[in-house]
Amino acid sequence: MQCFRRRIELIGQHGTGHGQVRAALEDDFHHFRVAVDYRDGVVIAVRGETPRHPFSACPGAAPELQKLAGMRLDAIANSVTLHTDATQQCTHMFDLAGLAIAAASRGDTARRFDIEIPRHVDGRTHALLLRDGVLVLDWEVEGSAILGPAPYAGIDMRQGMARWALTTLPVEEAEAALVLRRCALISLGRLKDIDKEPHAHLTGRCYAQQPQRAPQAIRIVGSTWDFTEKPETPCRDDQAWLVHFDSAPAPEG
Repeated sequence: MQCFRRRIELIGQHGTGHGQVRAALEDDFHHFRVAVDYRDGVVIAVRGETPRHPFSACPGAAPELQKLAGMRLDAIANSVTLHTDATQQCTHMFDLAGLAIAAASRGDTARRFDIEIPRHVDGRTHALLLRDGVLVLDWEVEGSAILGPAPYAGIDMRQGMARWALTTLPVEEAEAALVLRRCALISLGRLKDIDKEPHAHLTGRCYAQQPQRAPQAIRIVGSTWDFTEKPETPCRDDQAWLVHFDSAPAPEG
């Protein structure tokens, strides 16, 4: 059975008062990279790369990440949404930047998320998330609803889940839950042939889907890959980039 997979890998290098976290994300539809530089607890630079993306406009979102410069490091990844408008960003690079900033705040040197969501059958599937090789979350889902287990049973992933998670769950569990929520929703794209869509939808939800941009955000046919039988393949091509820290900021003075 076909299975949606996403891997997120983060590697951090931390000095005295400064450092850098590099993060890569790859799944069926996307392959992005983000590097976050910080000094004295403040983000000073954010750079994005787009090795594989669904629409021709997606690379244009990379420079928008620099709007996070000046943000204080925060262990809550979702805090990036308080610093700049998420609808003017690439959703997935923006999420990745949030995870990298949270990792910098904690001083993490390495973290990995592996997500697996088998194709829906009669509208249902299981959504699994492993963090650093350990199973953390296993949800039964139907459409956008989580059926179980507690405390997730009854949560609608499209209606207020971020607020609920951030106010109810421990910080790192909330982080994992929001990573899995994103994947559970985008895995629904496997139920249709998205290559038949000529351009991005005019939803206004992300950079490519802004009304002034979406008609020119052309679908890149063939950009969807299948990792069903290749769980170790996502982010394999990012390993050298993840540890390439020669551009990390030097301490001031």
